[in-house]
Amino acid sequence: MQEQNAPQDPMLAAEGNAPETSPAPTEPPPPADSTPSLEELLRQAELRAEEHHDAWLRAKAETENTRRRAQEDIAKAHKFAVEKFAGDLLAVKDTLEMALADPNPDSLRAGVELTFKNLVAAFDKAAIVEVNPVGEKFDPHRHQAMAMIEAEQPANTVVQVFQKGYLIAERTLRPAMVAVAKAKDS
Repeated sequence: MQEQNAPQDPMLAAEGNAPETSPAPTEPPPPADSTPSLEELLRQAELRAEEHHDAWLRAKAETENTRRRAQEDIAKAHKFAVEKFAGDLLAVKDTLEMALADPNPDSLRAGVELTFKNLVAAFDKAAIVEVNPVGEKFDPHRHQAMAMIEAEQPANTVVQVFQKGYLIAERTLRPAMVAVAKAKDS
C-alpha cells in the first residue's frame, strides 16, 4: 500500500485536491534587472536638462536686469552729478540778485562781497581749489604759459598770473594762465 504524501498547504489538505498550478505568493516577484531602462534614463536626463535650462534662463535674465539697473544708475549719476553744487550756487544767485535790486552803491558792494563769500563757500564744499602759482616752477599739467618774460627769478618760474587755475580733487579743472620767466640772454 502506498502512502499518500500529505499536502503541505493546510488549505489544500482540507479540500483534498492539489491545484495544477498554484498562484504565486503575495510578495512581488524579484526584479529581473535592477537598473532602469534606457527610456527611463533618457526621461530623467531630459528633466535635468530642462531644470538646468530654466535655471540658466533665470540667471541670464537676472544678469541682464542687473546690467540694465547699473546703466540706469550711472546715467542718473551723470545727470544729477552737479545737483549738490547747483544747490550751493543758488545762494550765490540769490545774494547777487539782492545786490542788484538796490541801486545804492554801498549795498551793491556789500551784496557783491556776500556773493563772493557764498561762492567761495560753495567751492569749498565741492572741493574746488584755487591755483595761484606765482613763484612756483612752471608745471604744464597745471599751468598754461601765455608769455615768457625776462625776470630776476630762475628760468621756468611763474612770474605773473593772468587767470587763476582751479583743481577739483587734485585734478586740473582749469589751468592757470601765466607768464613764465625766461633765461636772460648773455
